[in-house]
Amino acid sequence: MGRFVNPDNSAFQVALNSKIYVDKTGLLEYTNSVLGTTEAYICNSRPRRFGKSYAANMLAAYYSKGCDSREMFSGFAIGKKEDFTTHLNKYDVIHIDIQWFLTNCDDIDNFVAFLTKNILNELKVIYPMVVTSEITTIPQALSNIREKTGNKFIVIIDEWDVIIRDEAAKEKVQEDYINFLRGMFKGVEPTKYIKLAYITGILPIKKEKTQSALNNFDEFTMLSAGAFASYIGFTDDEVKALCKNYNKDFEKVKRWYDGYILEEYQVYNPKAVVSVLLKGSFKSYWSETASYDAIVPLINMNYDGLKTSIIEMLSGDTIKVNTTTFRNDTVNFKSKDDVLTYLIHLGYIGYDEVKKSAFIPNEEIRQELKNAVESKRWNEFDSFQQESENLLDATIDMDSRKVAEQIEKIHSQYVSVIQYNNENSLSSVLTIAYLSSMQYYYKPIREMPSGRGFADFVYLPKPEYTDEYPALVVELKWNKNAKTAMQQIRDKKYTESLSDYTGNILMVGLNYDKSGKKHECIIEKYSKNK
Repeated sequence: MGRFVNPDNSAFQVALNSKIYVDKTGLLEYTNSVLGTTEAYICNSRPRRFGKSYAANMLAAYYSKGCDSREMFSGFAIGKKEDFTTHLNKYDVIHIDIQWFLTNCDDIDNFVAFLTKNILNELKVIYPMVVTSEITTIPQALSNIREKTGNKFIVIIDEWDVIIRDEAAKEKVQEDYINFLRGMFKGVEPTKYIKLAYITGILPIKKEKTQSALNNFDEFTMLSAGAFASYIGFTDDEVKALCKNYNKDFEKVKRWYDGYILEEYQVYNPKAVVSVLLKGSFKSYWSETASYDAIVPLINMNYDGLKTSIIEMLSGDTIKVNTTTFRNDTVNFKSKDDVLTYLIHLGYIGYDEVKKSAFIPNEEIRQELKNAVESKRWNEFDSFQQESENLLDATIDMDSRKVAEQIEKIHSQYVSVIQYNNENSLSSVLTIAYLSSMQYYYKPIREMPSGRGFADFVYLPKPEYTDEYPALVVELKWNKNAKTAMQQIRDKKYTESLSDYTGNILMVGLNYDKSGKKHECIIEKYSKNK
């Protein structure tokens, strides 16, 4: 039993000792099914505090020869499988935490040498007759062990991408590290000594010019989670059960911390859920584990109207993203899409794989991103928000003339990157214009089924604001008139969807006349007695 080679199960025991632990041993069922196959090379990337290290520790505890974990796992889902003991504590395991090695390395330029020395020293103790002084690399050692004993290894690397993220300026260090990984896992020889390779971090594998660094790995990411969708992070059902146990309002927890779409699952950040259940306060726990300082300079680059896209998402809209050009590092940003893709991997925005679109997943992230853009390094956001507040006030005051003027002003001064071409572009501008509503209202419902059709926008106030802020039913028209929009709200009975809503409701009809380049608005209060 060593620190890094054939470790004990104490790291995973810490997770089990916690007040809240959700069974994620289904991951072991998957890894058992791919052991010794071409699918046994796995890169699993997730944002901070999604349970990546817990998963890595679980794998080490289950497979390592350095411990007896039968009792530890017998009560979980994996313990009920027929092959539970087939692979239990049967393998030589190398478990490497790159963050630990980076922190304890005195000379970053010799990082690979430092890591290699520590692992080789332990391999020499376990296999003294095989790992001789002539062997200077880990791949050499593993190859020799396999040749002499027949034993294969399970290699687990946690925070694999720390070098890529934190040492971006040190190209030689990155190159040495990528070459180290290539030597460990790429080619024919590693297939002889690797039973399973599992690496985890925030970023997917760095794309090299040749695209060949580690292309034998199956990647499971925030863009495409595949079979790993439910293994990292909490699912809807898991959070619902936890809320019941801790007497918490599930719908409120969902609004605050849900929203990441991974395959067919809605996924929550476990850190946030556990924090709200144990501490009780609905607030952002994101800033306790991550800083937005790194993303503000990226937003300020304003590639291709990036700031406008951020505002659109803060306003509750979704935007299209091309995720294919991002090189999976923190240096080679070439476009708005690259920055947005990076933010997806960091967890600051969500991603819909089917629609190829990005969005802000929940209230916690909305607050964090809002804090980022409100920092003094993006001063223009403050003035825009004031204009948006003026628009919302005018709407609530039923000042239709001022509403039309404010929308026109916001479009011309702040979001002119969106060119009016059709009703969809008008819709985008309206979404951005009502940014300030997100403080008082839920995310706007687009084309909400109601009555005999679909309302363009429905804004429902949060419970604490229902006395001051009415619900808004908004219909948009293009090259027609505001009266037509209002009549459609009435004729198609859009307000019927809010029949159970007890607060006030305003009906807002908005039109843009292309020839006159003017907005027109009508606002009426809905009477349930009519």
